[in-house]
Amino acid sequence: MKTVYTYVPSRAHQYSDHPERPGRLDILEPLLDSFGAEKIEAISATHEQVARVHQPELIIAIEEICKEGEAIIDHAPTYVTKTSYDDALLAAGGVITCTRAVINGDAQNAFAIVRPPGHHAEPPRSMGFCIFNNIAVAARDALANGLERVIIIDYDAHHGNGTQAAFLDEERVAFLSAHQWGIYPGTGWIDDAPHAKKRIVNIPFPSRAGDAAYLHAADEIFTPFARNFRPQLILVSAGFDAHWNDPLTSLGITTRGFFLLSQKIIALAEEHCDGKIVFVLEGGYDPHNVTRGVESVFAALTNSGAQVFAGDPNPHKEPDCESRIEMVKMHQGF
Repeated sequence: MKTVYTYVPSRAHQYSDHPERPGRLDILEPLLDSFGAEKIEAISATHEQVARVHQPELIIAIEEICKEGEAIIDHAPTYVTKTSYDDALLAAGGVITCTRAVINGDAQNAFAIVRPPGHHAEPPRSMGFCIFNNIAVAARDALANGLERVIIIDYDAHHGNGTQAAFLDEERVAFLSAHQWGIYPGTGWIDDAPHAKKRIVNIPFPSRAGDAAYLHAADEIFTPFARNFRPQLILVSAGFDAHWNDPLTSLGITTRGFFLLSQKIIALAEEHCDGKIVFVLEGGYDPHNVTRGVESVFAALTNSGAQVFAGDPNPHKEPDCESRIEMVKMHQGF
């Protein structure tokens, strides 16, 4: 069965010198047809679909402020332009479009390459370069259409605080975030959400944690997390700012690491939910890293065996993260 993707570049959603810009996708765009996946057209999310995650007052406020033109709406800084409301609806809709294709059996798996990103947006507020929480909106749509158990795995360098907040008390959705500790937004410690052990899982890595740490965490934490929850669908917040030379962060994943990590997550989908998995673009602020990261995910999704192992070895010594992984396992009971 085929792999599909949506592509929502939101070219008019840009602000002078801001790192979350259309140029993130400039190198990637001409290569998309070469990755062995079929493009499907994104359909904009409706107000009602977004309101399953976000307070209606926020949705209305974003629509109104965008009518006025460029504005900074939080300290991250998060910005909007005249097109950002429609762009954000189309980004969220692109994830819904991919997710429905996978759930309905029209595709084996999918990758929603969309911007603006979403995982920082909380139910009452947009933040962290994110307007609406794309992956959360798609998860809610999946639940509304009959699914009972959805897992979201987030390997963006920043904690997915918005996704965690959206599903803090939702027993049908499990959330795992592996991220760099001590950077924006400052959340995501091991003992977050003590009432939801094994369902809300945070792996706060130290600076420079890279391939070895993430792949070990996939074996030791991702695997029991999935086996405990038995998902019918896996959604993945794929942030390529976890690459070792991203301009905003300081983790240590390489292109080969993204490929191997994607393979492990896809294997969990094959074990638990007939391979039903959708990757969703989040961060990543070097266009070369984003391109190679997306290529690595497509190579894993299509099982193409493509040589995506670019010559980008991590030049930094990776810290020993074994004790951090053991702390998470002990806290969660894995």
